[in-house]
Amino acid sequence: MERRNFIKSICAASAVAATITPSALFAKEAPKGGNILAYAAAVEAITGGKAVADSDKVKLTVPEIAENGAVVPVKVEVDNPMEESNYVKAIHVLSTKNGNARCADVMLTPLNGRGYFATRVKLGGTQDVVALVELSNGTFMRSAKSVKVTIGGCG
Repeated sequence: MERRNFIKSICAASAVAATITPSALFAKEAPKGGNILAYAAAVEAITGGKAVADSDKVKLTVPEIAENGAVVPVKVEVDNPMEESNYVKAIHVLSTKNGNARCADVMLTPLNGRGYFATRVKLGGTQDVVALVELSNGTFMRSAKSVKVTIGGCG
């Protein structure tokens, strides 16, 4: 019977702690639905306020029309050498209207050989997909393309 009493007291203590804990200690829930503020906040968090330039060196490959928003293929290739002093440090794939704008974050080193990343992302509807690239010297480049989602989104 001691085991049963111990379990009862643990359950009671956790129930009391849950009612006493202020909700301010918990993280705020991310805004639901797509909005451009989530995208802008993600870019600000990644760049730290630094300027981002559109560049032809960043080749973003996404379909113009995605038949299914749950699996949209994305390829990012960066035309930049992968040398010790000059390399692609990170590739970030973002969406402009998803609730969570950050789809993928990939950190690279010169040992990767080339600045390339391919994945599939989930899009909640028709929107832009953005490839944001950070170089080892602290500069940022980007490329963006629009994707029309026909199934699994708002199309």
